[in-house]
Amino acid sequence: MQKPFLFRLTPLAGAFLLAGCAHADPDAVARSMTPNVLDAWTGAIQVTSQPDEIRLAAHPTGLSGSQARALAEFHARWMQAEGGLITVSAPNQGGYRVGSETRSYLLGQGAPAEKVLLIGYDTADPGDAPVVVGFKRYAVATPNCGSWEDVTRTMGNRAIDNLGCAVTANMAMQLANPEDLITPRTMDPADPSRRAVVFDKYRKGQVTSSAKDTQASGAVSQAIQ
Repeated sequence: MQKPFLFRLTPLAGAFLLAGCAHADPDAVARSMTPNVLDAWTGAIQVTSQPDEIRLAAHPTGLSGSQARALAEFHARWMQAEGGLITVSAPNQGGYRVGSETRSYLLGQGAPAEKVLLIGYDTADPGDAPVVVGFKRYAVATPNCGSWEDVTRTMGNRAIDNLGCAVTANMAMQLANPEDLITPRTMDPADPSRRAVVFDKYRKGQVTSSAKDTQASGAVSQAIQ
């Protein structure tokens, strides 16, 4: 019976192989560390915040009709902007009633109680101190993508300077709430009732998927119209 052939490496040959593995191609390493050309426009998107505020006179009789209408418009802007915390700042001398009624009015419009904060502030002139109602509205500023070079004369076979600018700018402008570019939203809680139904059907050997909608089959009708 013929003995199997064993390939043996001498110490010198093994050293050369290990040296070849240890020294990688420097150009390949540099390319792997270089960010994608499309990522260069991510830092060009600027998100700024500015207060959206209204000022209400601290009437001793409470909210007036015009103040209630102003609060309704304010709440609509807050809903459209998917705003965060609403701050109701009322003067400690004479402004508590309007501040309290303002918070109650916003809660009646549907604002969650944890989103409307009533705070007091001191002032040297309580007679002219208003009740300030506001929240932070976020806006996004996109880069100018109007400068384009002649793409037919790039001898270096490189990406043009504005590659990805328009796509990045358009996506940023379509965001309903630019604050999402700063901090991601928290995940919604899981649905324990649906999970219990699925596990119950699984234990019984039943189909766990939802029932098929016959109107959403996508089949082409063969009937003559």
